[in-house]
Amino acid sequence: MPGDRTSLPPVRLPSDAELARDALAAPLLARAVRLARWAGPGTRVGAGGELVDEELPAAAEALGLDLGELGDDLEEGDGEAYASEAWRVAVDTGLVAVEDADASGREALSEGASEGPSAGSSGSSGSSEGDETGRVSPGAQLALITSGAPQDILPLWLEALDVVFADATAPILDDLAAVIDDDGEIDFDALDWDPEAEAEFLEGVLGNLYLLTVADGGATEGAVPLPVLAASMIVPDDMGEPTDDILEQVSEAMMRLDDQFQLLEPIGLVTYTPVDEALMVEDAEGAESALPIDEDDVSRYGLVRLTPLGLYGIRSRMLEAGVDAPAVGDLADKDARALLDGIAHFPELSARAETEQWLARRAPADAARDLLAAARGTDPGAPLRRLHCQQALSLVGAEAEPAVREVLDSPELGGLARVWLAELGAGEVPAPPESMIFWLAIDTIAAQLSADGEPEELQELVEGLVGQHSGFFEAAWRVDHPATADVLEAMGRLHRDRGVSKEARKAAFRARSRV
Repeated sequence: MPGDRTSLPPVRLPSDAELARDALAAPLLARAVRLARWAGPGTRVGAGGELVDEELPAAAEALGLDLGELGDDLEEGDGEAYASEAWRVAVDTGLVAVEDADASGREALSEGASEGPSAGSSGSSGSSEGDETGRVSPGAQLALITSGAPQDILPLWLEALDVVFADATAPILDDLAAVIDDDGEIDFDALDWDPEAEAEFLEGVLGNLYLLTVADGGATEGAVPLPVLAASMIVPDDMGEPTDDILEQVSEAMMRLDDQFQLLEPIGLVTYTPVDEALMVEDAEGAESALPIDEDDVSRYGLVRLTPLGLYGIRSRMLEAGVDAPAVGDLADKDARALLDGIAHFPELSARAETEQWLARRAPADAARDLLAAARGTDPGAPLRRLHCQQALSLVGAEAEPAVREVLDSPELGGLARVWLAELGAGEVPAPPESMIFWLAIDTIAAQLSADGEPEELQELVEGLVGQHSGFFEAAWRVDHPATADVLEAMGRLHRDRGVSKEARKAAFRARSRV
């Protein structure tokens, strides 16, 4: 559908090679790879594939976390927690393989039965009976780290992102004993935790962050204040002043998101400035925090920014969920009609970038002819196609001139061609007939209306056209253009002179009557 505005704005992504380098440099994935290389047949794991407690100090040492790789921020026990997290990613992404020890044992017993009583009786890896419930070996994915192409690395990183996302939406167990039932299992009903709602909320937050990032052309320079993200999920669109209850919900959401973004940062999804802990200190006696609180410093309330890798990751999750999330370059191998329709409602920078990639694959003269052919038509999307065609031709440059001159006599393209040639500074540009001047004026305003241009800019265009041509409406209502009546009605709304507005509405009525 031309100009489908239900699509998200396109995102500008680096090359797959650059994204793959970013993925391998993500701290959490890098730790997972290091642990996968460190592990061996003697590494002891529990029933779920997790490292047993006795292995965690050695794993932390293998990561260099025993001596404080994270500097002064590393506290006692943090190294083992980082090691446990990295191991979980290594297992769930296939960097390491954990074989069920029970199955291994059954196989060994079967072999022993055929070989004699002494077979398999020597024990295993020095662990006591019952400690070892799995055997570790290099996973199939580990070899991809050094020999895989970017198209191999990026799916691996997406799997790691899934692991971290699941961790980020897991319940926070402040008092584990309170939720353990009589069987020693976690009573999830007692947690008041809805996993689907938690996942949906975080997906919504990341979707909003993605939209805020790509709305201005897909750049990633700006960080978004955490309160803005939280409010985007909590505060109703039609609410004026938020109520105290709404503000409390926003505050609670901020605290949860603060924890979640700190989990998501090490996988390379975001860069994050956490909420200043001083803002959360509530002195029982009402004493002031040791740090002065400056409410104008929004960074103290948390700032988050999607990285280029994060944009890739969230877009991939959207596409998997069936969301139309285009990327610049998607149209490079399409025909000219698909290009002009596709960029109809792109932000200016994205439209230009998409067009440049499309042109880079074609000979200039051929591209110009294809664009002009695609710009023809009387359908509702045609005026905007012609506007983008003219802009695309400006990127082709002088090599488009022969193709442009071929359409000088076209009722639909002749006016566009003359404007383009004049802007190029070309000589021998024939003067347009009056009918073509008014047809181009109607077509130009129709394109701007379709593009949802800035009202002030459109107002200036309308008033400029009326001011340049005496008797504009007397001629305009006769123009044989599908959008004539709609354009004249819009001119009546936009023009600030009441007399001119009335004249425009009258002309619109005559145009409809003529049809």
